[in-house]
Amino acid sequence: MQRQIKNSSWAIAIVASLITSLVFVYIAPKYLWGKVIPIPYMSPSGTRTEVIIPKEEPPTIAEAVAKKDTPAVVGISTIEFKREYYFLEKAVEGVGSGFIVNPNGYILTNNHVANKASKNIRVYLSNGSILPGKVLWTDPVLDLTILKIDAKGLPVISLGDSDKIAVGQTAIAIGNPLGLRFQRTVTSGIISALNRSLPITEDGKPRIMEDLIQTDASINPGNSGGPLVDSQGKAIGINTAKVTTAEGLGFAIPINIVKPILKKVIETGTFKAPYIGIVAYDKEIASYISADVYIYEGIYVADIDPKGPAYKAGIRKGYVLLEVDGKPVNTMASLKCIIYEKNPGDKIKVRYKTFTLKTGYATITLGE
Repeated sequence: MQRQIKNSSWAIAIVASLITSLVFVYIAPKYLWGKVIPIPYMSPSGTRTEVIIPKEEPPTIAEAVAKKDTPAVVGISTIEFKREYYFLEKAVEGVGSGFIVNPNGYILTNNHVANKASKNIRVYLSNGSILPGKVLWTDPVLDLTILKIDAKGLPVISLGDSDKIAVGQTAIAIGNPLGLRFQRTVTSGIISALNRSLPITEDGKPRIMEDLIQTDASINPGNSGGPLVDSQGKAIGINTAKVTTAEGLGFAIPINIVKPILKKVIETGTFKAPYIGIVAYDKEIASYISADVYIYEGIYVADIDPKGPAYKAGIRKGYVLLEVDGKPVNTMASLKCIIYEKNPGDKIKVRYKTFTLKTGYATITLGE
């Protein structure tokens, strides 16, 4: 009896093993796997997949731009003497950034980094050289300075077109945040906004910086004067300021403003700004100046020199300038770009709108 039970058990085991083999070899692959039973470790081709980490990371835009542009970014240190207690002067050392835009040693930076009052200007190149710098031109209103060092064959950063940039595109800032210890730091982000106006206080005097590029690429003290570049490594702005009460709010001056100035400085050694004789604001800040002022296009003439070129041509306070030489002017940056391409004595044709909404034309002879 026991032998019969034992034989039956063996028979059942053999039959069960045959059925199990049949299920796994034929039924499961054809009818169950991938349909009823998931196969997370199998690829669609039926082979086992394996995650492979590449030995080298593919290059990013920021990496390529950094490799291309950082050799042309410089550190700038200055000493400026500021008066204290009426008769005492205190030496104040400043540190900032700049970038080479011509192989013969022309450098762009901010006015608050280096200006006519700065002494002992030293420029730190990427090859380790330290050279004295000379201010060729500076403007505290634009917060721009052009420096010159005695060197040739230098690496440069090409200039882009700040009129063609768009919100959301890549923006990369290069500079020396927190001093020369962190030279040529690269941060990346996007262009967050255009034509921003920023109220600042400089030397105890409040003023408004206009038509700035806003970016979330990290900009810190010491980055001032360094380049803001696009995905091709072309400079689209000069880093100038950040909002210290918020994160990711940095600002740069559009590069197109300085292009005509730089061209004249390289050609003639100096720049004489043509004088139009107006104080004007674009639509972004006109309402800040007066709650009664609202314009949707053009440049609002807030004040005018009664002896200046614009007044002599028939322009009056309260007028809105719509076009200059046939080109629309909706920002102060666009107006400055046109004016700075001219020379004192040149004539410009202006289309304007009066406070009674009538339009007209005037020919202005620019002064000096």
